[in-house]
Formats: sequence, structure tokens, C-alpha cells
Amino acid sequence: MEIDTETQNKDLTTRIVTPGSAITSDPAFMRGHGTFNENGTIYSSVAGVVERINKLVSVRSLKQRYGGEIGDIIVGRITEVASKRWRVDVNSRQDAMLLLSSINLPGGIQRRKSESDELQMRTFFSEGDLVFAEVQSYFADGALSLHTRSLQYGKLRNGTFVSVFPQLVPRSRSHFHTLPCGVDVVLGVNGYVWVSKHVPASKVEANAEHIYSDQNELISDEEREAIARIINCIQLLNRLYIKIIDTSIIYAYEASLGYAVKDILKLDVAAELAHAVTSQLEQES
Repeated sequence: MEIDTETQNKDLTTRIVTPGSAITSDPAFMRGHGTFNENGTIYSSVAGVVERINKLVSVRSLKQRYGGEIGDIIVGRITEVASKRWRVDVNSRQDAMLLLSSINLPGGIQRRKSESDELQMRTFFSEGDLVFAEVQSYFADGALSLHTRSLQYGKLRNGTFVSVFPQLVPRSRSHFHTLPCGVDVVLGVNGYVWVSKHVPASKVEANAEHIYSDQNELISDEEREAIARIINCIQLLNRLYIKIIDTSIIYAYEASLGYAVKDILKLDVAAELAHAVTSQLEQES
């Protein structure tokens, strides 16, 4: 199927293709990643979404590992405490590194890290902890270097974790959202999402010395239900391949209020909610 000249902009941002699908035979287009040329026609070599940048046509795979970029906001899990650094699982081909020199000390104290700080590394982050961080650079082997030098970053508490396709979380100005239902959502562009009880920024700043605490705050039954509903809504969007942004999550949450939390992921209910969400997103755009 050839790309229609008048509608190619729309087609190339909405078409999902399978390996071997013909994309275009127009000689004006150049093939990019995920495509191959045969007898003057560009075909898809992977299952994914057709993308176009000027005259360059490529196919972005539906399922692939996260490829980091400087400035990305990510959620990661500490996998190892090493010498002056932590290894962090960021859903990439290799673990990222969080250096001891790239974190804030309790209370926001600004000074050089000493040997005593190195001995206390597990009091900051230990294996299994979830961390909200930013990509600041690359190492020579391609591993990402992270930092948490801001009160908005750091250890994640009071919530639960969910993994989604990284392709569904677009890069945006903000990846930390407080939803109207009183739930905080951290959307990592690496496909790791954290959903937690809302904690006011003023309270976080007032208790800066407790930023590495392992103790969760008291979470009421209503807050637990709201968190569980948001988690199921995110899983629904991921399962039906709908982009995961604060707006789509709110639409899914509002549409799901007529159903029990446990019923949201049932096939018939999920299809109905997905239709409601996509319709609202289309109206918005």
C-alpha cells in the first residue's frame, strides 16, 4: 500500500505495520531504521509504528529496550551497591550508574563526599530501592550516568511500581504529575512508572533530612483504592497500546469509576474504557 501524498503525514504517524509490509514505492522517500528496500519499494523489517522525518521513513519497534538520552527522567531499581556508585536497572541493555558524588546528602547539605559517606552508602540506597533520577551523561561503554541532585528526585516511597512499554511514555516537560484523585504518578521515559500517595512539596522540603527513609507513611483505604485504580488504568492503556500521559490516565480513571477496581482489566470493560479514552484524546487533538 503506497503512502497517499495528501494524507502521508497522518498515515505515517498512525500506521502499525508487520514485517514485510509495503510502506511506499515513492522514490522521493529514503529508508531508515526498521525498513529495507527491494525493487524500489520500502518494506518494514520489524513490527512497529511507521514514522516520518521529512523524507526519511523508519519503523519504530513496538517492543524494544529503552535507549537513554541526556535529560531523560527515569525510574530505576537499585541492583547493586558498588564502590562509590550504585548500579541501577533502567530497563536498558545494561545497568545505569548512580555515582555517590551525584546525589544529595540528607538535609540538602552541599559538600564533597568523604570516606564516611562511602561507608554509609546503604543508608542512602540499598538493593531493591526504587529511585527517581535524571540522565546526566554517558560512560565510555555506553552506560547511562544518573543524578538525583534535586529534592524532586530521590528514593520513592508510599506507592507501587508498574512496568509499561517505553514507547508509550513520550518525553515531556514534566514527568511528575499529581492527579485530581490525590495520587502522584512518576512517568519514567524508560517504561517504569511509580504510583503513590500524594505528598505536598512543602512537606518534602520541610523533612529533607528524611529523604532516604525506608518507612512509608500511613496510607488510608481510600488512598489505597485510588492507587490500585490508577495502576489498573495504566496497565489497561499499556495492554491496548495507548500513549501513557497524565491526560490519558485521568480519562481512563474517570471512565472506570463505574466499575470495581478488579473489573477494569476484564476484556469487555477494558475495550469499553479504551474506546472512551481514545475518543476523548482525539477530540482534544
